[in-house]
Amino acid sequence: MLRRFANPYLLLTLTALFWSSNMVIGRAIRADVPPLTLAFWRWVVAALFIVPLGLPHLKQQWPQLKQAWRSLLVLGVLGIGGYNTFAYLGLQHTTATNAALLNSFIPIATIAISWAFLGKHLRRIEVIGVMVSLCGALTIVGRGDLAVLLTFNLNVGDLWMLVAVVDWALYTVALAWRPAGVHPMLMLAAMILVGLAILAPGHAWELAQSREVKLSPGAMAAVAYLGVFPGFVSYVFYNRGVAEIGASKASLFIHLMPVFGTLLSAIFLGEVPQWYHYFGIALIFSGIVMTMRRSAVAP
Repeated sequence: MLRRFANPYLLLTLTALFWSSNMVIGRAIRADVPPLTLAFWRWVVAALFIVPLGLPHLKQQWPQLKQAWRSLLVLGVLGIGGYNTFAYLGLQHTTATNAALLNSFIPIATIAISWAFLGKHLRRIEVIGVMVSLCGALTIVGRGDLAVLLTFNLNVGDLWMLVAVVDWALYTVALAWRPAGVHPMLMLAAMILVGLAILAPGHAWELAQSREVKLSPGAMAAVAYLGVFPGFVSYVFYNRGVAEIGASKASLFIHLMPVFGTLLSAIFLGEVPQWYHYFGIALIFSGIVMTMRRSAVAP
């Protein structure tokens, strides 16, 4: 799969597309599948694809895997057990606009954490690119009206999304400590098993609370899609993208989520894009191009 899609920028763009659909579907089926149950079964589906691909490497790479158990534990808790669970909890209470706005701050949080803990700095053109891209995302979610952003109010769903933002920024930075010499499929399989161990008690708690699960064909198809594309495929793509271009640049592609959210809404909901959508999209792509430019002067 990765041989066919070798360009890290393409991988990260597709990741943003799949994650945008994750938000749309998570919001759409919130009344059918409780959030912790949705997170658990999404990763069960993903595990069905990833674990068989990772097992052939287990015997040979078990020593490296065992030695790096602390890193895998952190990555599994943050990347598998954390982000999507917090996002699904947030989507129970917040609007899609608020969720998109808060997700747009993931690159800023990632850069701040990278600076604080790793001492990494961006070149001036990269900083400008990040800010231009952020302005584009804010233009879209604010519908071109500054008053919308100034009157932005946090509710419990927004607070969960903020937790998800910090969680994903930490996961992106923590990928710097992924175990060397471990096959990506084996690493991801180990992370998913850690995440499922974290999610299982929450899933059991929701069942004990008699939270209703409506297993309609549509809900089952949605869970299957979430496991395969936003789960399996996008995590492989994102991990590879971070490995190729670094956490700060890779996280910038999160700004594409409002763009794809707009396109998906137009396709599936019949919503007609407005001027601020096009303007915001232009700013986002301009910012990404700026950060990808190689400066003639060493940073």
